[in-house]
Amino acid sequence: MYYVYAISSVNRNYIYVGMSNNVERRVSQHNKGYEKTTKPYVPFKLIFKEICSSRIEARKREKYWKSGTGKEKLKLLI
Repeated sequence: MYYVYAISSVNRNYIYVGMSNNVERRVSQHNKGYEKTTKPYVPFKLIFKEICSSRIEARKREKYWKSGTGKEKLKLLI
């Protein structure tokens, strides 16, 4: 089972969307600064999580949430 997740920087205006089979571990990695892309924006809070039945479905949903329409919907969750 895969998840699509969105995290928001607590201090800056930044939303990151990703996918993983273990969301808690991934959010922890982001908050510890292990990821080059998100390191300048730590700390993060989880704002969205969606369950997907397969990696392929999760990738499709991730692409949607990274699109302009998806990002606008995520901004409403902050």
